[in-house]
Amino acid sequence: MQYEAVIGLEVHAQLLTESKLFSQSSTKFGASPNTQVNPICLGMPGVLPVLNKKSLEYAVKAAYATNCRIAPRSRFARKNYFYPDLPKGYQISQFEHPFSHDGWLEIKTSGDLKQIRIKRIHLEEDAGKLIHDISPTSTYVDLNRAGVPLIEIVSEPDISSPEEAVEYVKKLRSILRYIGVCDGNMEEGSLRCDANVSVRRKGTDRLGTKTEVKNLNSFKFIQRAIEYEIERHVSVLAEGGRIDQETRLFDSKRGTTFAMRSKEEAHDYRYFPDPDLLPLIFEKDWLDELRESLPELPDKRLLRFIEDYDLSSYDASILTSSKELADYYEECLAYLNKPREVSNWILTEVLREIGQEDDIVRFPITPKMTADLLGHVDNGTISRNMAKDVFQEMIKTGDTAEEIVEKKGLKQITDTSELESEIEKILDDHPDEVTRFKQGEGKLLGFFVGQVMKATKGKANPKLVNEILRKYLSGREG
Repeated sequence: MQYEAVIGLEVHAQLLTESKLFSQSSTKFGASPNTQVNPICLGMPGVLPVLNKKSLEYAVKAAYATNCRIAPRSRFARKNYFYPDLPKGYQISQFEHPFSHDGWLEIKTSGDLKQIRIKRIHLEEDAGKLIHDISPTSTYVDLNRAGVPLIEIVSEPDISSPEEAVEYVKKLRSILRYIGVCDGNMEEGSLRCDANVSVRRKGTDRLGTKTEVKNLNSFKFIQRAIEYEIERHVSVLAEGGRIDQETRLFDSKRGTTFAMRSKEEAHDYRYFPDPDLLPLIFEKDWLDELRESLPELPDKRLLRFIEDYDLSSYDASILTSSKELADYYEECLAYLNKPREVSNWILTEVLREIGQEDDIVRFPITPKMTADLLGHVDNGTISRNMAKDVFQEMIKTGDTAEEIVEKKGLKQITDTSELESEIEKILDDHPDEVTRFKQGEGKLLGFFVGQVMKATKGKANPKLVNEILRKYLSGREG
């Protein structure tokens, strides 16, 4: 390939405040259209915005968590444009003086770590939402989202592939969820992404003309949209054409992008400082307090899981990809200190049930219930295969492992004399197989184990059965 991709991302994250950025209207998702509005977010004449301090706290935490520097002085600006979902005719954002800048985070690409620089994080209010699917002839406007607090996280063009772009957004989403400032729900639009894509000939530093693909709200769409844009750019340039700087949208059904409008420059928005809002000047003690309040972040927790629990890098990365899943794992360990056994169970049986790591918060089996189940395996009460059946019954009924094991009579037979008696009968019934085993057919051990398990209806302790069989078979005459 003669060309290489250059990608920068603008990630918009909705902050988890109960009220909007400059008014007291609710930010709750799913309310009836236009029921969570007031004169401020509707842009009525004579109203004045008042900054939501909690949104500022969350924004600063996000900046610290992504290694950004906090500006000693910043201020809000008006971004002027006319669209039906923007009742004031301008959006309150930050332009020349954002509150944070010059951050970075690391992603893993093909086993290597790569640093992606963050140019800036700034605060802004969201616009409303246009609804096109109610009527074939009309478009409706829902202003519930107008004024909801966002942070826009703008990367430098350090991303080189669609896969890196997805890893970057996943890492950013994980960090924001860890610190509790954004729920990261991409389906509901609380985390969405604009991708700036260009290509250039390999070996040159000169950037190509970029196009911006707006409002990508899933990892799959981010990857597919960027893949398509790269292919489109290369195809146009290879045929001697010219890339137009424009804003495009992604058609998820066709897997293609299409032009929305020509790309605006900053002067098109006629930015100017908002006269109704004072500059932001932070006190050092307040900033220090916010920095110290940050929890353990994903990268640090991953390293601790590897060092403290002797987990593989792969297993630890999955367990720490979601704060809730990592918390679930460590709470299990508080009841059963068997790090690898608990990790293996969560990564196989639990994740199979919940599908995605974030869904652990709705999983009906508590960490204590999981630990108690694995405790029954660890002390030999039930086998691992039995535990899988018990686990399914726990999910269906909500009963504990102890209750299900007792009710169904699933306890393993660990009485040595009882097992010896059963094994002697089986060996007496299969003299030919005993002879063949003595002559070197070691695989017949599995046959004898199977016969014992069949005779005991699966209740015999497999480890004990193996030990007794080996002892008896070594002592018998062929």
